[in-house]
Amino acid sequence: MTFRLPAPLQPGDLLRVIAPSGALREQEAFQQGIEIWRSRGYRVELSPGYDRRWGYLAGTDAERRFQLAEAMADPACRGILCARGGYGGARLLENWQWIDAEPKWLIGFSDITSLLWSLSIQGISGVHAPLLTTIAAEPDWSHQRLFNWVEGRSLPPLQGEGWGGGTASGILLPANLTVATHLLQTPAQPPLEGVILALEDVSEAPYRIDRMLTQWRMSGALKSVQGIALGRFSQCEPPAHIPSFTVAEVLRDRLGDLGIPIVSALPFGHDGVNAALPVGILACLDGDRGELRIAN
Repeated sequence: MTFRLPAPLQPGDLLRVIAPSGALREQEAFQQGIEIWRSRGYRVELSPGYDRRWGYLAGTDAERRFQLAEAMADPACRGILCARGGYGGARLLENWQWIDAEPKWLIGFSDITSLLWSLSIQGISGVHAPLLTTIAAEPDWSHQRLFNWVEGRSLPPLQGEGWGGGTASGILLPANLTVATHLLQTPAQPPLEGVILALEDVSEAPYRIDRMLTQWRMSGALKSVQGIALGRFSQCEPPAHIPSFTVAEVLRDRLGDLGIPIVSALPFGHDGVNAALPVGILACLDGDRGELRIAN
């Protein structure tokens, strides 16, 4: 696939805030996140309804879908900042069609995987990066990495722990493992041929990680993947007093025999540094040196 990058952002550009997933709870962190973008010189506008609640969702599907559609259709809007993750993004994609408009930045991670993946099918690159409710906890270098990318500058490589397997190049496809697993074999799943998967997760017991990766194996989804970059799997400790593998052991068992480059312990995901990763951009994964490089 050929991906289009949105035009680089410049201070003064208008960014719209939407809540496509879970109901907003982290008000202080949310306001801090908005201020980080505004301090960079951007105009940040809150989409009406961003603070609604419908059960665990930030409003009904129709309300949240309207926020996304309005932001995408607004010619003055240059980028879309997602408030938080949680759950609900995939519900917006039922009977959804992206409009044919000038590409604009879509920024988020975790549950926003569903929107990033669906948008990538249209050949438009988004950014797997901190949400408004998580960006304030990021170190300065992570802020700068995100701003560098959306403002048209290059990204340095990320260093992790190599499992061997040599090197591979492919289109980078970052994702939350749980969300991505539930997108397999749906219209929101982008082609996996020739990609570098970048996976992270949170609050999943090791047996659940095992179950999801086994589904990837049995479905054949991993057969044409060129390499796998693993971020943080946080709060994934086994239950106390129950026999279990660790999540690290599960990842080794389910992925280590694929014969492709794998790098773990990369600085992205929940509960720690979440380095921005562009979607749909050529990347090189070095399983021997433990490095993920973005083609700039």
